[in-house]
Amino acid sequence: MPETRKKGIVILAGAGPGDPELITIKLQKFLRSADVIISDRLVNPEIISVYAHKDVHVIVAGKQGYSNKSYSQQDVTALIIEHALRGKRVVRLKGGDVAIFSNVLDEIEALIQNGIAFEIIPGISAASGASAYTGIPLTARGYSQGVQLLTFNPNSNYTAERWQSLAVSGDTLIFYMAAKNLDQLVSQLAKYGCPADTPLAVIEQATTQYQQVHITTIEKYSIDFAGKNFSSPSLVIVGKVVSLHRFFRWFHSNNKAGSIFKEIEKK
Repeated sequence: MPETRKKGIVILAGAGPGDPELITIKLQKFLRSADVIISDRLVNPEIISVYAHKDVHVIVAGKQGYSNKSYSQQDVTALIIEHALRGKRVVRLKGGDVAIFSNVLDEIEALIQNGIAFEIIPGISAASGASAYTGIPLTARGYSQGVQLLTFNPNSNYTAERWQSLAVSGDTLIFYMAAKNLDQLVSQLAKYGCPADTPLAVIEQATTQYQQVHITTIEKYSIDFAGKNFSSPSLVIVGKVVSLHRFFRWFHSNNKAGSIFKEIEKK
């Protein structure tokens, strides 16, 4: 009878928002023992070069908005399954935290369907990292009692009722994938009643040496941010807590434009 190949294991892991020191000890351990690492674009390459062994097979198979070179989610899932079925120990590295806007559902479903064992290692989310490295707490007594994590891109179809709920909630609003659609985002919030003096921050390259923090208000946005283009990744924070940045900021970047993240080059 033909020999049945033993299936491997897949580690679905959050690699944090950018600073390579913001990963868990458990992830470090699995990186050292990985046969294959399948990485998102928004994972600091230094994490792999420092913690993985030199012979590991690395595949950068991430997605990038507005780029036709991106891997589809089907491509990425197929790669994970292919290598795991060959008996490999696969580390699937995702920027930020596995549980937040990472398409982990598709990958877990495929692993279960193929009978492949997996583990999940949480990571520091982009929202938590940006909050800490800008000194903008996401909740604070007298400023905000709640926080909402959202995306905003051309595929976002929020109803008028949802916009109104967001605009007047008083919660801290964190928008992922919104930097290229900021005009529309601010317009919608203003249209549905967000107070004109509500602070808004755009954080580029959070937690890295290229971090830049840009602050305005809903009312002054069109003047303060006229002609500005923000690099990827950028996170948008809307709410009273943004005003605390000037008191609590502690991290100072090199104030130079740049990025630790490489553009996608699909093979």
